[in-house]
Amino acid sequence: MPIITIEGPQISKDQKRKLVGEITKTASGIIQLPEECFTVLIKESDHDNVGVGGILLSDKESH
Repeated sequence: MPIITIEGPQISKDQKRKLVGEITKTASGIIQLPEECFTVLIKESDHDNVGVGGILLSDKESH
C-alpha cells in the first residue's frame, strides 16, 4: 500500500480535498493500483517554522 507524503504550507480544507484526490488519481494511473490502495498524508508547516537560505520564510515575506 503506497503512502504519499506532502509537506508544504498551510492550505484550506478544499485545497486539501482537491490535492488528495488529484494526487491519488494520478499515482493510481501511473502505478496501476486501485485508488483505494493509496494513503496521502499532508504535513503543514507554518512559515515561522521553515528557513530557506538562513532566513525564516515569515521574515522573507515581510520584506
